[in-house]
Amino acid sequence: MAPGIASRMKELAADRVPFVHAVVVRAQFPTAVSAGDDAIVLPDGSIEGFVGGQCAESSVRTAALGALKDGNSVLLRVLPEDDLDFPESPGAQVVVNPCLSGGALEIFLRPLLPPPALWIVGDSPIAQALADLAGALDFAVRRSADEQGPRGATAVVVSSHGRDEVTAIRRALDAGVGFVGLVASTRRGAAVLDEMGLSREERTRVRTPVGLRIGARTAPEIALSVLAEIVAAVRTQRLDPAPAAEPFPADARHAVDPVCGMTVTVSADTPHLTGDGRTVWFCGAGCKERYAGRDTTGGGR
Repeated sequence: MAPGIASRMKELAADRVPFVHAVVVRAQFPTAVSAGDDAIVLPDGSIEGFVGGQCAESSVRTAALGALKDGNSVLLRVLPEDDLDFPESPGAQVVVNPCLSGGALEIFLRPLLPPPALWIVGDSPIAQALADLAGALDFAVRRSADEQGPRGATAVVVSSHGRDEVTAIRRALDAGVGFVGLVASTRRGAAVLDEMGLSREERTRVRTPVGLRIGARTAPEIALSVLAEIVAAVRTQRLDPAPAAEPFPADARHAVDPVCGMTVTVSADTPHLTGDGRTVWFCGAGCKERYAGRDTTGGGR
């Protein structure tokens, strides 16, 4: 691993930014990379480091964004169109890249996602038990006095016996938190939410009384029920924190290179030509040049 990549990974982890670590595990001549070369792929599709030229990067970007979305590692095999005899690896995701100049690649993509962050409001026995148990389950625990508050939190639980509940819930909703739990009776919880005048969308993000129904009575048991509901939401509903980096725009995610037919994941540095009110995207500079030579479309990258 390159020293710069290692330090950058530590920096991203400290800032709770999800990313994919891409490592070349096998390379075939005449490709320009070697086994051990690595790079980082960020949620906005940008790549830091080197795992191949522009054509290979396009395939890596697409696979890495998929890995960030589902949280699963990927062994990616990038093959040139005329060389499909690269030794197979069971379970690998295969991409035939027509614009590669030669040399097959095998790249391991590992998504590194920050642990879920839980902001706990209040100093009740339930709040303390929740903090103790959440820490044991590898949650990043924040308490009421934490300056960062609900920003970037996966879940927020308010257990303050009626103190500052409305303010805390409002802050969590405004921060985009998808799971907001209020420890209260059914009647009092409903009264608090009615008082706030929440929109329908906001109301769906607030759980009260929070916690799975397991017959909990003591503070630790209630904390267990609350965390069980949060874990279920994280695992089954893909409950994610607000992204620390600007996510890849869903409405401009893919385009088809008109020269080689490859599906391209578009980013700020993807080669393109613009003209006649439309933009044409390419997997690499070679396809862009070939297209421009047969159909001049005006300006652009």
